[in-house]
Formats: sequence, C-alpha cells, structure tokens
Amino acid sequence: QLMGQKINPIGFRVGITENWRSRWFANKQTFGKLLVQDQHIRRFIKQEYAVAGIPRIEIERDMERVHVFLFTSRPGVIIGRKGAKVDKLKEDLEMLSGQEVKLEIREVMNPELDAQLVGESIAQQLVKRAAFRRVMKQAIRTSMEKGAVGVKVQVSGRLGGSEMARRETFSEGSVPLQTLQANVDYGFTEARTTYGVIGVKCWIYKGPYQDNEGRRHAAHAKKG
Repeated sequence: QLMGQKINPIGFRVGITENWRSRWFANKQTFGKLLVQDQHIRRFIKQEYAVAGIPRIEIERDMERVHVFLFTSRPGVIIGRKGAKVDKLKEDLEMLSGQEVKLEIREVMNPELDAQLVGESIAQQLVKRAAFRRVMKQAIRTSMEKGAVGVKVQVSGRLGGSEMARRETFSEGSVPLQTLQANVDYGFTEARTTYGVIGVKCWIYKGPYQDNEGRRHAAHAKKG
C-alpha cells in the first residue's frame, strides 16, 4: 500500500498551463551562479518588503540586464512617495546582481484569490495569537465570496500552543489536484510563533484555465 504522493501544484503545472517563474538561458559555467542570484533577489525583496503582500517575483534576463516583475497587492508600499522607495529598491538589486535591473511592479487585483497571500495573512494572525480555527474558516469564507470554486487550508505545528504538534485541515468547495487543466493556486508560509513554527498551506481552485490562456502557455512551452 503506497502513501499518497504530494506535489507542489504550481510545479506540477509548469510548462503545461503555468509559466516558469524564472525565464532565462545560461551555459553550464554561469547557470548555478544565476540560479543562486535569483534566490537572493527573491529573499531580499520578501524580507525588505514583508508588509507589501508579495505573492511572487518573476525574473527574466538578457545579456546586459535583469528584468524583475514584482507582483504585489499593495504597490504604494513599494513605490513610496514620488517613487523614492522604488528607486532605492532598484539600486539595492543592482548592487546585489552586479547588473542593470529593470523593475516592473504589477498589482494583484484580488489578493483574496491568491493562495500565497491568503496563507501569509493566516500566518500573520497566528503570530498575533488569534484562534486558528476561526482564522482559517474566515479566510476560506472570504475567498469563496470573492469567487473561488474551492479552497483548502492546512496548518501544522503546535496549534494553540499545545504540547504536541498536530495538523488541521479545513476545506470548502472542490480542489481537483490531479486535473492539470484546473487552475489551482498554491501557497506555503510559516508562522514563527513564541512556541514554535506553524506551517500554513493553502490551495485555491479558481475554475478551469481559460482556453486562450491555456493555449498560449502551452504554445509558449512547446516553443521553449
């Protein structure tokens, strides 16, 4: 008897209906260095702008510059007064990468339908010692009201400060994890509470991919 095998729903769909989060080509000598640099860029932005609600950062490269696409639910926090903050961030990233950086900020219009942001919002409330069951149910309700077809949330760790770690899952609607044409968004984050780390996972099913969108990604993947 085999255990159920789990896979990250986004990684499962990359190259089929989801696009790659880093899009560039490099030879064997520089590939590793650039991969680590991508990770540094993402970590730096997430740490510096933790309050800006950043679910994902996409990176493209050409010979002379790095293109960073920053998705955020609160663009004002990143841009700052008269764009002062965004210029500072651009400088910091140029220092980090040693190349010219082109920064593009894209607003996330529905943060309640972004699994990463929903997970981060739950984690923030857990750190503030909110009752985990209420927080989870509230997050699910909000996402469903905003148009999600199904939502599943799982928290694991020392819930409510209990002696023994355990896992609790709440879900509503359907979340078809094996259907590649199902647009399932996934997010994971950790709530660092005083009594230990609580892991938060969130799956949001938004219905099937739109035909043209799916075809565009598939064509892009074939071309690549």
